Amino acid sequence: MEVKTVCPYCGVGCNIIVVSDGNRVLNIIPSKYEAINYGTLCIKGWKGLNYTESKKRLKKPLLKKGDGFIEISWKEAIKIAANNLKEIMERYGPDALGFQSSAKCTNEDNYLMQKLARQVFKTNNIDHCARSCHASTIEGLISTIGSGAMTTSIRDIDNAELYFVIGSNTTEQHPIIGARIINNIISGKKLILADPRKIQLSNFSSIHMRHYPGTDLALLNTMANIIVEKGLYNKKFIEERTENFEEFLKVIEFYDADRGARITGVDPDLIEKAAIMYAKSRSIIFYAMGITQHTQGTENVQAIANLAMLTGNIGKSGTGIAPLRGHNNVQGASDMGALSDFLPGYRRVYDDQGRRIFEEAWKTDLPSKPGAALNEMFHLALEGKIKALYIMGENPIISEPENEKIIEAFKRLEFLIVQDIFMSETAEYASLVLPSYSFAEKIGTFTNTERRIQMVRPFLNPPGETRADWEIITMIAREMGYEWNYNSPEDVMIEISSLVPQYKGINYSCIENEGVQWPVNDCKGTEIMHTERFTRGKGRFMPAYWKRPSEFTTDEYPYILTTGRLYYQFHTGTMTRKSNILEREAPFPFAEVNPEDAKYLSLRDDDCIRIISKFGELTTRVRITDVVPKGIVFMPFHYHESPVNRITNPNIDPVARIPELKVTAVRIERC
Repeated sequence: MEVKTVCPYCGVGCNIIVVSDGNRVLNIIPSKYEAINYGTLCIKGWKGLNYTESKKRLKKPLLKKGDGFIEISWKEAIKIAANNLKEIMERYGPDALGFQSSAKCTNEDNYLMQKLARQVFKTNNIDHCARSCHASTIEGLISTIGSGAMTTSIRDIDNAELYFVIGSNTTEQHPIIGARIINNIISGKKLILADPRKIQLSNFSSIHMRHYPGTDLALLNTMANIIVEKGLYNKKFIEERTENFEEFLKVIEFYDADRGARITGVDPDLIEKAAIMYAKSRSIIFYAMGITQHTQGTENVQAIANLAMLTGNIGKSGTGIAPLRGHNNVQGASDMGALSDFLPGYRRVYDDQGRRIFEEAWKTDLPSKPGAALNEMFHLALEGKIKALYIMGENPIISEPENEKIIEAFKRLEFLIVQDIFMSETAEYASLVLPSYSFAEKIGTFTNTERRIQMVRPFLNPPGETRADWEIITMIAREMGYEWNYNSPEDVMIEISSLVPQYKGINYSCIENEGVQWPVNDCKGTEIMHTERFTRGKGRFMPAYWKRPSEFTTDEYPYILTTGRLYYQFHTGTMTRKSNILEREAPFPFAEVNPEDAKYLSLRDDDCIRIISKFGELTTRVRITDVVPKGIVFMPFHYHESPVNRITNPNIDPVARIPELKVTAVRIERC
């Protein structure tokens, strides 16, 4: 049989046609759907789906007994889950519980997970991995333009004259968008790249600014200063559609080209050329976690919005702001309110009017105090304030900073539920493991990085006694005495479409073929946002002064560690490392070290090194390369053998509460 569905990896949302016999994937055919991938796929989409057939798939509920697990029935599992969560809530209060949702799961799954936390267990302690990647996008863009999402579309990339890529290794993290950018550059478009490393896009850039990690805000402010000084800003757009411009001018006047160069390490002439080129072109800014994972991540995002508004490069074809989402459904999970401070549709939990909509629909009072963020839940567990966690489809032991503290937090919990498709590093510590469907067995929706809501369809038979995530959550709610009358994911979407403004009137039939970009009004989507007015009314300039990162080099820790992804692997490796082809291409962890640093440290290629920060240490192999500049060390975060987040910086952005994973001071020693 042939089934059209959506790739489960990055946020691009490529359409694929899977040929299967119900038990095995026989072939993958890239859809010729023009809006996204147009007959192309990256290696993960082509060869990385056979993890769904792995013999390591969980097949029955498991209960911890001693040092191992025993198989139990679903009836027992649901009763144990509900009784333990209820008992802990009654003994310690609702906020003794924490719920972690998943960017790998459908909109319907995520909507029900946050509803379970809020309606059934009366807590806003619900979050997901956007807290570690794009929470600062949500806060930064809502405060400036009103919506925390990509303003344009993948198809509209072709209409730009210039691409400004900052903090995104696009060809490795979002390969189909990266390829689209390169194809357009070959056809005559221009690229400005801001990245400390020599990535593949460096070979196609007109300008490559290799700024110091953690100086993005200073670089963007300097570009804005130059644009104003040269008179290249869009006065009409600013007067008619923005506010707070005068306050913005007061801040950026501090960042002349020379000062910007001293902070960032970029030649002042290069910054000036980049600023002029961006201002004079119909331009799109692309960014990812190189911008967001900082203690000033929210202000970095605001600076990007400032630059777009300053030049009028937003709200029309070939322009805009394009945050590139890391997971297939991190946009949708955020839309669904799987966030500790937002209800579905980005209504603040303390917004009485917005909260009342859900209280009336769900027939209950809801908590108004923002809950604990994903990373905060582990600290609260260490302090004994959170007694139970329910984690769906995430592996925080590998993905979050200070993993040894997370392990200790798990040990101190009275109860830990992990709902997943594999026995992950996190699931090993669970009290109860609930086996769920992979995307290959699911029906539902994902929302990609351009806000496109798309259908996911099953093409494999579920292994063993696995259940759909929405079904498991519903069973727990019913065991708690709540009349959740969902019989299918479509029933859940009907409720979503009635309560979430961006999804208004959505149903499965209207997104059957091409999907639709939110905001939606009765199945009519929006390709380019903010064409006549911003979601918040007038766009607001939000200026900020650059501050040094919370981690900086010292005599004891003379190098800066930064992290990222590889083309052949994904996130914590849970899926890709079960693909023989992908694992063959990138089987081992490593650290990139500049040749000058390697010479000083007397290192040779493939030597064993110990990398030490104030937060921990690990061992890995060295890869000597000028891809990284002197003084910078790069490591991918996919590998449990050398989990780099054991040693990364846990300090957070005070607004978005996102860790500063991109800048950690370290020292290097030979093993």
